[in-house]
Amino acid sequence: MSELRKTTQKILPLRKESVGEDQYDIYPAHNLGENRIFEGYDSLAHRIRNEKSVVIDGYVGVRFDDFARNLNIALTREGISARWWAVDAALRDEEVIDRLAEPWLGGEDPLFGFRTPVSLSEFFDLEILNSIKPTDDGTIDILYGCGAALAGWDGLLIYLDIPKNEIQFRARAGSICNLGKREPEAPKKMYKRFYFFDWVVLNRHKKAVFGEIGIMVDAQREETITWAEGDIVRNGLKHLASNGFRPRPWFEPGAWGGQWIREHIKALPSDVPNYAWSFEMIVPENGILFCSGSLMLEVSFDSIMFQAGEQVVGKVCYATYGDEFPIRLDFLDNVRGGNLSIQCHPRKEFIQKNFGEVLTQEETYYILETTPGAQVYLGFQEDIDPHEFEQALQESYEKAEPLDVPRYVHAEPARQHGLYLIPPGTLHSSGQGNLVLEISTTPYIFTFKMYDWLSLDLDGKPRPLNIRRAMENLYFDRKGARIPEEFVSKPELLSQAPGWELWHLPTHPNHSYDVHRYLIWDRVEVETEGRFHALNLVSGAAVRIVTAKGVEYRLSKYESFIVPAASQRYVIINDGQEPVMVVKAFMK
Repeated sequence: MSELRKTTQKILPLRKESVGEDQYDIYPAHNLGENRIFEGYDSLAHRIRNEKSVVIDGYVGVRFDDFARNLNIALTREGISARWWAVDAALRDEEVIDRLAEPWLGGEDPLFGFRTPVSLSEFFDLEILNSIKPTDDGTIDILYGCGAALAGWDGLLIYLDIPKNEIQFRARAGSICNLGKREPEAPKKMYKRFYFFDWVVLNRHKKAVFGEIGIMVDAQREETITWAEGDIVRNGLKHLASNGFRPRPWFEPGAWGGQWIREHIKALPSDVPNYAWSFEMIVPENGILFCSGSLMLEVSFDSIMFQAGEQVVGKVCYATYGDEFPIRLDFLDNVRGGNLSIQCHPRKEFIQKNFGEVLTQEETYYILETTPGAQVYLGFQEDIDPHEFEQALQESYEKAEPLDVPRYVHAEPARQHGLYLIPPGTLHSSGQGNLVLEISTTPYIFTFKMYDWLSLDLDGKPRPLNIRRAMENLYFDRKGARIPEEFVSKPELLSQAPGWELWHLPTHPNHSYDVHRYLIWDRVEVETEGRFHALNLVSGAAVRIVTAKGVEYRLSKYESFIVPAASQRYVIINDGQEPVMVVKAFMK
C-alpha cells in the first residue's frame, strides 16, 4: 500500500494548540462545551457496545476497511463480538458504475464535466442491498461503507466525514479510489470525477441522512478518531448559523505561487516551493472545526448549509441558491512569485448550459499587499482584434513561444486596498508582486486559461489551456479607456460617525454581490438586513465581533469570518491601537 497522503501539510492535530497574539490561526475551532467530543476507537466501541445493529456510512476517501478493522479490535477489547457486513457487496460492477459516470465527465476534457443528477442508489443492486439484513441473534450487526444507510436498517447511524483537502492529498498518494472504482487513477482524473460525480452524489445522500446521524466521526486521522453525538453537532451548527463562524482555511502550492503566505503564516510547513492559494471560505472544500476542551472535530462546510442554510444566507438567498453558499474568499499569492495565467471565467448562461452549475465565477481582486511596479491585467488594449488575438494565442501554444502580452492586454497599476472588477467574460490576471483577496461567487475551477507564460505545473507538465472556450465567453469591448472607468472600483463614503466610516466599493452591474469597507477607530454596529456578510480584516492587528446574543469572536489580520443573516446585528470592535479596515461582501 502506498503512503496515505501526499502533501507537506500536517494533518489536523488531535488537539487545539494556543496561537500567538494576533497571529493568523489555521485551525479556527468553535467550542461545543466540555465533554462533547471524544477520542479514539475504544471510546466509540464503549459507546456502541449495547446496540443491536449499527450502520456506518460516510464519504468517499475514507478507507472503510481500515476503520472497521480498528473498531473491531476495540470492540473485542470490550468483550463484544460483532458481525460485519460490507455494503460494497451490493455495489454494481465497476463497468456499470463507469457507464453511469461517463456522460458527466466531459470525455477527454482534462478539467471539466457536468454536475450529475445520478443518485447514490443507482450504484447498487437493490435486490442484493435489500437482502442484507441484521440477524437479531444477540450479536451486534454492523453494516459499513459509502451508502450503507440505503439498506434501511433500523439501527444507530454513524457517519464518517473527511475534509475534501484530505481526499485530494490521499488521491495524490494513490491510497484511495473514486466511488465504485477498484484502483486509483491519475490524481487530476480522479479530481474531475470527484467534483462532477462522486461529491455531487454523496452530498445529496449526506443531506438526506444528516438529521438521522447518531454519531459524527472525523475520520481524517486513521490511527485515531474524534467523534461526537449527532445532536451535539447539529446543535453546534445551529448555534453557528445564528451567530457566526470562521471556516478552516487550507493552502495549496501552485506554478505561479509566491512567498508571502509561506513567510507570514508561521504555522504552515515551510518546506514547499510556495503557496499560491489560501482557500478561506468556499462551500465545496472548506471544513468547520469544533472543539471540546482541546479535542477537535471537523465537519464539512456544507453540513451547516444542510442543517440551517436559510439561517446562514437568508430567506431570499436560500430560495435562489439553495445549499450553495454563494460568496467565496481566497488569497492569491504572487509576491516574489509569477504571474497568474491570462484567463477569463464563463458567462452565466454558458456555465449553466455546459457544466450544470447554479452560479458562475464573478470575481473581484482586492489588493492586500503589493510591490512597486506590480500590475493587474484587466481587459484589452483599445485596438484589439479578436481574430488576431486568437491566432497569437494558438501560435504561442503550438510553438511554445512567449505571447506579446502588452500588445493585446490592458494593465492597471496595482494599488493597495484597490478593488478591481472582473465580471464573467473579462480577461484578467494578477501580476507578480501582489497578494490578492479574491472575492467571488462560489464556482472556482471554471477558469479558461488562454496564456500561462510558458510555465509548467508542479508535476512538470504544461497546464491545460482553454482558448476556444475563452473566445466564446470573452467581451472584447471591455478595453482601453473603459477599464479604469468601469472596472476599477471608485470608493464612496456612505456614512460616518465618531469612531468609524463606512465606504462603498461599488462592484460591476454584472456582479451579484457588493462590497463595503469599514474604517474603524473604536467600534461600529452593523445590521445584516436579512443577508449574510463575508468579512475579512484587511488592515490592522485584530478586531472583536460581538453578536446580538453576546457571542464574541476575535479576528486577526487577514482572517475571514461569516456573519449569518439570522444574527440580525453585530458589533465590530477595534482591538488594537491603530485604525483597522474590514471588508464586507454581501449579496445585492
